[in-house]
Amino acid sequence: MKNSLFTESTGREIPSFDLLCEEQQVLFAYRTMEEIFDESGDTPDEPHKHNFYTIIFAKTGSGSHIIDFTPYDITDDRIFFLMPGQVHQVYTPARPVGHVIMFTAEFLCKYNINEEFISNLGLFSCKPGTPPLDLSPEVAQKIYSMGKEIEALFFRGERYVNEAVAAWLKLLLIECNSVAANNYDGNTQMMENGRDLMGRFRKLIEQHFNEWHQVSDYSAELNVTPDYLNNVIKSSVGSTAKEFIQSRIITEAKRLGYHTGLSSKEISYSLGFNDPAHFSKFFKKREGIPFSEFRAG
Repeated sequence: MKNSLFTESTGREIPSFDLLCEEQQVLFAYRTMEEIFDESGDTPDEPHKHNFYTIIFAKTGSGSHIIDFTPYDITDDRIFFLMPGQVHQVYTPARPVGHVIMFTAEFLCKYNINEEFISNLGLFSCKPGTPPLDLSPEVAQKIYSMGKEIEALFFRGERYVNEAVAAWLKLLLIECNSVAANNYDGNTQMMENGRDLMGRFRKLIEQHFNEWHQVSDYSAELNVTPDYLNNVIKSSVGSTAKEFIQSRIITEAKRLGYHTGLSSKEISYSLGFNDPAHFSKFFKKREGIPFSEFRAG
């Protein structure tokens, strides 16, 4: 679903897009499926991936949506949830009606939506074969109305708009999660594998991420091997236990960077780094920019 909000990161086999508006990086964006079709027509876009979360809701529509090489039909009242990094391709032969909502992990951090909240919902998944969500006409109309509220806010440009958008986004996700829980209850193939282990792992991360940085720290407490823990986490959320731990540390670093007056040195110590230079190297390796540049932005 390529459009002016996306810019390609060169040098990769599969095009990867950041969320931009007028060449400036943004944290949140909204478009209608109608306007995207009006720009691109019925020509399928090329397979590509986004460096942000994407929700595609077809109130009415037809065509196909290929996600990580698995094809799905686009049908009325069907909603897709895409994790950053998932490869997808959209084809709509006729003009659809619906919402495309895009937001970064940084948006979640800045406007107080925990990434853990997103993970626990189970709507976004890197696991191949995770299906889209089919909504009843009643729920679909409710979701469509929520999307219209987000659209109206997004173009209003007033103070605290992003806070209001984040509130509507959270309500929309909670409503969809209720449908998913009812649809897939008791079907272990559709729910997280190793749910109990995953839940205990997440709980331990919340308790110890600022002191335990190694997978072995958590696997020992959970009484499993590091390899087994990695395999369960990988099958559940599409990332390794190490990546999950590091992501939590990065999220907290960003929160502290956004919402406190702590120095970079103080933040590094609070996150369990004995050497601030090690924290700086860690952050830059994960995020591509120094922590000081992140805070300045």
